[in-house]
Parts: sequence; structure tokens; C-alpha cells
Amino acid sequence: MALRNRRLRSSALLFAAAGALVAGVLTGSGTSQAATSQPCDIYASGGTPCVAAHSTTRALYGSYSGSLYQVRRSSDNATLNIGPVAAGSYANSAAQDSFCSGTSCVITIIYDQSGRGNNLTQAPAGGAAGGPDNLASATAAPTSINGHKVYGVFVAPGTGYRNNHTSGIATGDAAEGMYAIFDGTHYNGGCCFDYGNAETSSNDTGNGHMEAIYFGNIKVWGYGSGNGPWIMADLENGLFSGVNQHLNSGDPTINYRYLTAMVKGTANQWAIRGGNAASGGVSTFYSGVRPNVSGYNPMHKEGAIILGIGGDNSKGAQGTFYEGVMTSGYPSDATENSVQANIVANKYANATGGGTGGTTLTPGQSISLRATTACCTTRYLDHSGTSVGTIVVSSSSSSTDKGNSTWIVRAGLANSSCYSFESKNTAGSYLRHQNFQLYAQAGDGSSLFNQDATFCSQAGQNGQGNSFSSVNYPDHFIRHYADVGYVASNGGPNTWDSATSWADDVSWVVSSPWTP
Repeated sequence: MALRNRRLRSSALLFAAAGALVAGVLTGSGTSQAATSQPCDIYASGGTPCVAAHSTTRALYGSYSGSLYQVRRSSDNATLNIGPVAAGSYANSAAQDSFCSGTSCVITIIYDQSGRGNNLTQAPAGGAAGGPDNLASATAAPTSINGHKVYGVFVAPGTGYRNNHTSGIATGDAAEGMYAIFDGTHYNGGCCFDYGNAETSSNDTGNGHMEAIYFGNIKVWGYGSGNGPWIMADLENGLFSGVNQHLNSGDPTINYRYLTAMVKGTANQWAIRGGNAASGGVSTFYSGVRPNVSGYNPMHKEGAIILGIGGDNSKGAQGTFYEGVMTSGYPSDATENSVQANIVANKYANATGGGTGGTTLTPGQSISLRATTACCTTRYLDHSGTSVGTIVVSSSSSSTDKGNSTWIVRAGLANSSCYSFESKNTAGSYLRHQNFQLYAQAGDGSSLFNQDATFCSQAGQNGQGNSFSSVNYPDHFIRHYADVGYVASNGGPNTWDSATSWADDVSWVVSSPWTP
């Protein structure tokens, strides 16, 4: 999506498997005899083969055994290609963990599994923003497939991947389809978290020169019902939720933790579909003629591929990507339904925080959490209004400070095996993260709030007390940094992710409550 003479800033600163394997499916050099059908086998069976297939979590062909993605570590700039553990299987995250141990890694290449060489690499500068764009942390989006740990692509604002020199991607008004699996709780109102077809020049070349999946809650161009986020189509100079330029109420707010998003288009026909990638089917949110705005019929697609950015390198958005494909031809709903069944069968789920030990917590008890970093052992996690940080608390502290530094343990709002922390002084307000900063906010009952307010306990990372990982970002832990509370990853992209003192800053002694 182009910014088109305006600057947008992020509003946050986003069935059993069906289809028999078709013999001779093009999967590139890294193939062996297929064990099972995967999404691109299903598309091929439906007569709409994949021409691009990207995933850091698994093979998208039953016979694919080549590289899924490449990581580069910061300690020596060495790189490693990560493939599936077996043909057609999940990614070998253990190889990445070993390679990146003691340092940080970024994802440098997301390989195309279709055999056409449509790999995604660091996006260059474009008409809306300079470049090259940032690369994603290789560890910021842990997840699991059928119980096996893997990693997604965590796109923070400024991060982007692109290929302007592709093979087989639809151009002009040619038919194509695409799907992607996103984290439906990670989004913003920036422009534009996209996956799909874009301009080959990294510049806005006019209406109808893109056809990509968009996910987020921006309302500048188009939007659906509710407050968002929405699955929409980025068609350049317009995010469309249906035939109209702005509101199309048939496109619902949708924010499943694992979200299937689909867009497809052909001559004067296109559709949006979506659903829960962890269960059930997909629904059609729009299917009909092209938008009733000049320039979109016929389309003028150019055939580049983007991830995490707009067509002109607009890069103010955020989101998490796990897998996605682009096809030649307009897939049938039946084919897409079978692809969804395959996705559900692979059981995307949150990765466990890992580790055991530490002090056992009991729902209903009151606690205070004391920092263990050498500088700060008299400081406790507290809130002042909605802001969360650490303050020094002692027997002579005010009753307000003591109460604000006391938390009531509750069963996790999103996972009863974990915990939520209710303010002792402000009933109904819970510790939650939002854009990775911690707040004490009143619960609203939404799935997003409940996940943001749920933390899983394990033994302290520095050997003292407990560490608490976010249930929806399991490699992010409650941390104090410059006396402010965050959820932080070790060596991640943000200032508060600094590896310096990370293990100490995320370890907390569970103490007697300052206010019983």
C-alpha cells in the first residue's frame, strides 16, 4: 500500500488433510518421496499450483526437504540454513537454537519451496521509506506445530522482506490466489503488514498494481465491521474490505491467535476468506466484482513479492508471519477448504515457556515481586495509575506505594495453568503488556487482553526466584529496564531487549506482600 503524499505512523507507537499428492509436483532440488500431502500438493491437485511457498515453520510440500530459511548470528556473522527435520515435516529449530546459543540471530532469507527461486530477502528502499529494511529476529516468534517447537517471522515496524525479480507470479489481470498464517493478536494501524503481489520497482505505480493480503486495523482507506483487525486486500492506493472504497460490514473483526487469511483474484472477480488456523474452517467475507473505484478493473499486477511492508516500502506496520503461498490460477473454495484442513491438522499452538521450578504460586494469594539485579534489590514491581515499573519499597513507605507493589495471583485469564496478576489497590486491573510495555489496566474480557495479561512461571533465569514468560510471546519475559516494566526477549530488536543483565532483570523473588 502506498502512502500517497501522506505520512502514516503506526497507531500502536498486527478436517483431516485433503487432496491426494500429484506426481511430479515441482518442489525444487531439495525433494524426496513425499510422505503426505501438504498445502502446495493440495493446490496442485486443484489445478492451481503454488508458484511461491514461504514458511519458517514447516515444509509446504510433502516431498520438500530443502532449506526453509537462513539465519545469521551477530557474534561472527556466520549463516546457517534451517530445513525440516524430514521431508514434508516441521522446521529443525534445535539446529537454530544450537547455532544461535549465546548470541542473537536474524532471519536473512525465507526460501521459496516451489522451485522457482522466489526467495524473500531484506527489502530495499522504496518510494515511501529508505532502506534496506530491518531483518526479523530469529527467536522473537516461537510457536509449535504438533507439539514441536518452531519459529515464525516477527515483523516489528521497520522490518521487511521482498523479491522484485520473480518467476511465475501473476501479472496484469492474470488469476492468482494466496494464503498466509498470521498471529491475529499482533498488529497495528500502520501501513502496511502485507504478504503478496506488489510492484517490481518498490514504488507506487498506481491503482491496481498490487494484490496482497493485508492484516491490521488501519482505517484510512478501507475497513470492516467492529474495531479491527481485519483481513483486507492491498490493491495499491486502497485497502479494500469489499466492493466499496471504505466500510464493508461483511468483513468482520478477526483476531484468532493463529489466523488463516486468504485473498484471491481473477478478471473482475476477487475474494477475501479467513478463519481460525487452529480449528474449524474458513469463511468467505467477500466474493464479487472488483472495487467500484477507477483503476482496479482490469488489474495491473506486477509480480513482485512482499512480506511485512507495502508496495512502496511503507514500513510502519507490525505482525507475525508463519507460512504463506501464492498460486497460479484462481483456487476453488473447495481447494482452500482442504488447505485449511491441513493447516488445522498441523496444530499450531503457543510454544511453552520452558523450564520449571521457582516458587509455586497459588491463585488468591497476595505477593510482591522483588528485583534481583544487583542495582535494584530493594525495588519491587509496582504500578502508578496504569504505568508499571519498579520503585523502592520499605517498611516506611506509604500505604499507597505498598499497595501498588502488591499483586493478587489469579489463574491465568487465557491459560489456567499460568497466572494473571491483579492489582491489590485497583480491583479489576491486571498486569498486561501492550506494545511490549507493561500496564495495569481493567480487564475487558477480550481474547487479546486475556492473553496479554497471562504469564507462565518458571525458575528464575539467573537462578534466583521466578521468571514469568508472556503466554502469547513465550520468549518475552517480565523485565525491568531503566525502572520501567516490559516484556522483553534476550537480545531482541528493542532497547529494552538488551542482552546486558537480561537474566537478572527478568528474575524476581516472590516475596511476602507489602499489603496483606
